[in-house]
Amino acid sequence: MKFICPLIVVDDIEISRIFYENVLNQKVKYDFGENVTFEGDFSIHLKSHFLDLLNLGQNDITQKSNNSELYFEEDNLDGMLEKLKVYGSVEYIHEIKEQPWGQRVIRFYDPDMHIVEVGESMESVARSFLSKGLSIEETAKRISMPKEFVKQCL
Repeated sequence: MKFICPLIVVDDIEISRIFYENVLNQKVKYDFGENVTFEGDFSIHLKSHFLDLLNLGQNDITQKSNNSELYFEEDNLDGMLEKLKVYGSVEYIHEIKEQPWGQRVIRFYDPDMHIVEVGESMESVARSFLSKGLSIEETAKRISMPKEFVKQCL
């Protein structure tokens, strides 16, 4: 068996597609009309069609359930925040904050209230600590990653 991709249900396929393409820089891999798969291997699926496929009612899908998230990485997190502000109607869970392991992240809701997290890549986090003078060992401990990972980031 082969896992293919996560799929999230959206009210308006065009609004969601524009959000993921223009705000999160995702490229469309396949467009089947009511289902769009992005190169990052996740899909958005039109809610009305999804309900029909599963024989569900409108109230059987809960928005803003806060039980999963889509995770993306972006080295220019400050630029990402500016892009979100230009987009406008984004509800933030929190703006940029640093995780205990040194990675900066931002979390917000997409147009259908799915949680989206955008974080700096751990490679860029490692390079940042190394550039500040931390040793490979100190960086590995600080970012909770193996020394071999940190060495690869040099």
